[in-house]
Amino acid sequence: MRALVKHAPGIGNVAISDVPEPECGEGRVKIEVHFCGVCGTDLHVVHDTFPNYPPVILGHEFSGVAVEVGRGVSRVSTGDRVTVFPASAVICGKCLYCRSGNFLFCPTRRGMGHGVNGAFTRYAVVREDQVYKIPESFSFEEAALSEPFAAATHAVCDITQPQPGDIVLLSGPGPIGLLCLKLLVSMGIQTIVAGLGMDNARLECARQIGAARVVNVESESLLEVVRQATEGAGTHIAIEAAGSTASLRNCLEAVRPMGRITQAGIFGRNVDVPLDLLVHKQLQLFGSVGYTPRTWDRVMNVFAHGKVRLRDLISDVLPLSKWEQAFDACDKKRGIKVLITSQDGE
Repeated sequence: MRALVKHAPGIGNVAISDVPEPECGEGRVKIEVHFCGVCGTDLHVVHDTFPNYPPVILGHEFSGVAVEVGRGVSRVSTGDRVTVFPASAVICGKCLYCRSGNFLFCPTRRGMGHGVNGAFTRYAVVREDQVYKIPESFSFEEAALSEPFAAATHAVCDITQPQPGDIVLLSGPGPIGLLCLKLLVSMGIQTIVAGLGMDNARLECARQIGAARVVNVESESLLEVVRQATEGAGTHIAIEAAGSTASLRNCLEAVRPMGRITQAGIFGRNVDVPLDLLVHKQLQLFGSVGYTPRTWDRVMNVFAHGKVRLRDLISDVLPLSKWEQAFDACDKKRGIKVLITSQDGE
């Protein structure tokens, strides 16, 4: 079968190759991949700025159909429409973090698409506990966004925990930011979304999703918009989803005294921001990364309730043969979510 493989360490070294079809062992489920989303992590693996263990098949945001189950599998049957919890592909199961459900900090952890083989291919084999059935009403395309939606759900519901009546500043209308917005709007939380001029299409998407206000910070004063929306008090919460120094600075300035900031964007470098504002305004600053099994249970419940749909965030669907075009669209921030399908043949 064909797969997108990182062949060797270093920048690049990625190409479509013929690889053996994986076998389905005891306690495992073999999935025919329908769609797999391109993530920033995939770009980092290509650029060699994220830990990876070549040779390895890239891709971890995926959906498909269970086509074979191994001995001992009881929760999943052939023909089930599924998505996969990819970040726990290798964990020790014994450390403090694994036992508490915070497996992401397991010292031996490896995730799909960088640590073990991923899903930019036709078939993937995973443990039964990684598999989640998707509602019949959910398309495979939408279900391929389950993993990034889980990261957004963790940031909003597990870390930020907004309350009715809160006003939130969401800075950064990228895929994770817009997925956070989907949740906030479904919860009835008044949300101001801020972005740059290059984000105009994404800001329009935020408006259509239900943002109370969208702000192009290059043509409007964000602090003035916040002042007017909050009668000068500042927002209760800010979620920084851009991984930008200027964006975090705006969050620090826009949130009210004793407010909260959740850092969901990754900077990838040291940043220079006025952290004295944390002291002077007595703010709380939280980091958010990944998700837990409980987060995924919540995601499946959200999907089942049908109040959050994700199809409008999918801007492009391309065959595996055009992976470079798909990666370039993400790297240059064209569109929102780009999916790759291997269903164009071997």
